[in-house]
Amino acid sequence: MIETIEYAKRDRIAFITLNRPEAKNAVTPEMHEELCRIWADFRDDDTVDVAILTGTGDAFCAGADLATYVPINYVDAAPSRVREIVDLGFGGITRGLHRITKPTIAAVNGWALAGGLELALACDLRLASDRAKLGSFEARRGFHHGDGGITRLVNTCGVGVAMQMVLTAEPIDAQRALQCNMVTKVVPHEQLMDEAELLARQILRNSQRAVRSAKETILEIVGKPLDDQLRIEGWNSYTCVDQDEARGLLDQFFEKTDSGRAGTRSTSL
Repeated sequence: MIETIEYAKRDRIAFITLNRPEAKNAVTPEMHEELCRIWADFRDDDTVDVAILTGTGDAFCAGADLATYVPINYVDAAPSRVREIVDLGFGGITRGLHRITKPTIAAVNGWALAGGLELALACDLRLASDRAKLGSFEARRGFHHGDGGITRLVNTCGVGVAMQMVLTAEPIDAQRALQCNMVTKVVPHEQLMDEAELLARQILRNSQRAVRSAKETILEIVGKPLDDQLRIEGWNSYTCVDQDEARGLLDQFFEKTDSGRAGTRSTSL
């Protein structure tokens, strides 16, 4: 474990915190390699089911470190290195480890720029502090998103937003990101991690077989024709059921004891 990334596990949640605040949590090659190890550990550890990614200080992540990461992967990169990084992506989850079926949450606490925006977009859900700023700055440096930024901006926010973000290389604030569907919710800065943990607990109250199958289904149907989408959804839904688990959850519903129940018989998470 390196000091610039904190990795902790608590109550079935993995907490991954970029901790290089003096450089806006810009990712060095060593941090990139450590993130790849962390995401693989999260994928394989049965004691955790949801991950929350965030940063320290006033930044979520300012992207790749311009002094160390960018030269070896762009400016001075040999063809063999280009092939390696294209297979692996940036920070593990943008590509390479992007098919982890466990849910991931980005708690965007501040600046999310360039590769930092790509890391946030690679997470399944994004909460933003009201202080957050998000931007695609690569064109200012002589290249553009190469680790899912353009693809996920188009898929999540549409062509118009992607064009604005990528071509102008100007940041947007949290409220504009909410309007663009880039984040699911904007919360007061001091409440960000509490809200992220609440979101994680809402996921954790559910069948994790169903949650992971649903995530896999959503990722698989993107861009496919309608009939293929419907077939994939139906197949995944009807084959993901664990009969004993489903019977137990149905019994809780009928007994009005299921977690997070609303109405006159409400229950806690």
